[in-house]
Amino acid sequence: MSKPVILTGLRANNDLHIGNYFGALLPLVDMATKRADEYDVYLMLADLHSFTTPIEHSELQGQIKENLKVYVAAGLPLDHQGVRLFRQSYVPAHSELTWILDCFTGMGELSRMTQFKDKSSKINEDRINVGLFNYPVLMACDYLLYGASYVPVGDDQTQHLEFGRDIASRINNQFGEIFTVPKPVKEQHELFGKDQGLRIKDLADPSKKMSKSTESERGVIFLNEDPAQAAQKIMSATTDSVGSINFNPENQPGIANLLQILSLLSGTPQEETISAWQGKSNYGELKRAVADATSKFLGDFQAKLSTVSNDDIRRHLESSEQAMNTQANETLLKVQQAVGLRA
Repeated sequence: MSKPVILTGLRANNDLHIGNYFGALLPLVDMATKRADEYDVYLMLADLHSFTTPIEHSELQGQIKENLKVYVAAGLPLDHQGVRLFRQSYVPAHSELTWILDCFTGMGELSRMTQFKDKSSKINEDRINVGLFNYPVLMACDYLLYGASYVPVGDDQTQHLEFGRDIASRINNQFGEIFTVPKPVKEQHELFGKDQGLRIKDLADPSKKMSKSTESERGVIFLNEDPAQAAQKIMSATTDSVGSINFNPENQPGIANLLQILSLLSGTPQEETISAWQGKSNYGELKRAVADATSKFLGDFQAKLSTVSNDDIRRHLESSEQAMNTQANETLLKVQQAVGLRA
């Protein structure tokens, strides 16, 4: 009997930051390390998704290679048969299934996607690309091709996951049981724990999540960043004028963000970190503690990164992408036959 599948992906362009690391990558590595005997764990480098917003195309290959090394440095066990690391564009079925499912998707459905409305509102209407519009369809294909029951996503992606469940059910109702419908969001969170959807906030604007696509990098700590420079960003982080340290994300988002970062970087339970700083008035002292923890974390991580073998990654990619193509093509053929493209 086959094992349940967990699949997630990170965009390939731009450098990964500590928000990606603690919010998405580390939970998956932890899952792969502890539960790969119970689940097949697939980590996809989403290079096709990279084009939904403008990028520097000449740098993409270098970013892909660097990010693959980051996954390994974070502890992804490449030697486990149940763990697959692969590049999305090396499995052409993703693109073909997207076109087929596009034709079963309403424009109204995609127009209502909150993330599309947010991102497109910042772009001249003539420059809004179709890829940004139908991103949820490609995202659905990413996990439907492999029968993934579990797709760890943040709060900003739960609407897309619900769309994926809808389109899978729509195809199944019309053509028979072709797709595995992913578990509802509630069950996803039950498996991945209460920290699923964790989002570190931007240091300069703590009302927003830390994002590699932000216009300014002042509030983002990248994994390949110079530790001293990262410490300076922490010391310049936006706080407030309350004058008392409290974990209050609504009224003191900057302070709450610093406490969360400190807890994550030091490996200390959140409650313990809050208790140690609760009621103190010296914001500079808190910033210095976070800056020191950030500097140490980056130094240690970058040392691990320098030891990652490119040959080990290449061998794993070749093996994984062969297996993923076989699996994806089996699903694609079922769809092609159902819609009349194959005998």
